Amino acid sequence: MKKRIIRIISFALALVAVIGATLYLGAVLQDARLDNREGHLLCGYYDTTDPHDVIFIGDCEVYEGFVPATLFEEYGITSFVRGSSQQTVWQSYHILEETLERETPKAVVFNVLALHYGKTPSESISRMSLEDMEWSKQKIDAIRASMTEEESFLSYFLPILRYHSRWSELDSDDFKHAFDKHADITHQGYLMQTHSDPVDTSDTRQPEAMLEALPERAIEYLDKMTALCKEKGVELILVKAPTNSIRYYWYPEWDAQMVAYAEKNGLAYYSMIGKDEEIGLDWSKDTYDKGLHLNVYGAEKVTSYFGKILAEDHGLTDHRGDSAISAIWEERINSYYNERGEK
Repeated sequence: MKKRIIRIISFALALVAVIGATLYLGAVLQDARLDNREGHLLCGYYDTTDPHDVIFIGDCEVYEGFVPATLFEEYGITSFVRGSSQQTVWQSYHILEETLERETPKAVVFNVLALHYGKTPSESISRMSLEDMEWSKQKIDAIRASMTEEESFLSYFLPILRYHSRWSELDSDDFKHAFDKHADITHQGYLMQTHSDPVDTSDTRQPEAMLEALPERAIEYLDKMTALCKEKGVELILVKAPTNSIRYYWYPEWDAQMVAYAEKNGLAYYSMIGKDEEIGLDWSKDTYDKGLHLNVYGAEKVTSYFGKILAEDHGLTDHRGDSAISAIWEERINSYYNERGEK
């Protein structure tokens, strides 16, 4: 009897060791795929405990376009950016679900560019959002909504099944930081870019005509976001961040569709396309990649412009008179300027 108990305990310990080693090696191999900072953007949110008045949801145009430090410094509005690279609207919906399980902000700002996706653009880009989420019902639902036909759900739980061929890419840092999600690379979800690469004015290409409406699947998930926010008593605000590239072109037909959608559902919609002068954008200085995305100087201008709208038109509270909240944000603002390099 005693020997049998010892065998059972030994087997259980061995099983735990095998599972632990599998998870660890999977995390090591998974981390080896990341050669840029966009791979660890969503996880910083899990380290925050204070509530936020505004949550930004969406793709690169939110995590490189809206600066929570600037929003608090100029308007006293607390915020967090839950953005990730090419985040689809079904991923945004489940990230929003997860967020509203944790807190109830006064407003959610969703950037509408992702509505042009009717299907998951690629597995590799999709995993940069999904693998960064903590395990929850919302993560499971997001994976199922995003998976391509070639993927298996089990590979998300056991990354070693997906990344087993990456041994040759490993170095000592991958083993050292296997479970380090690099939560300090952003400033409340904002990813800073400090260099400038101006728009190429010699590029005179024109976008092709757009005759199709935004995909039905995308609108269905926008409907879900609208319904969820109404259920939770949270204001949903739609926005189109500025860009100056035909790669991220926002067609007038899509803009008209958003105007109609907002009117139908009682939402505010703000398009910043064509508002460069009003915002103060200078595409020779305010972009780091020839107009696709904003650098920190452009993002601050957009945040200042949009922050005024949030404060004046949506009644967001100015917390700068609250010493406890200001103390938290003073530390974050100092960290922001330490990376930015000037104040």
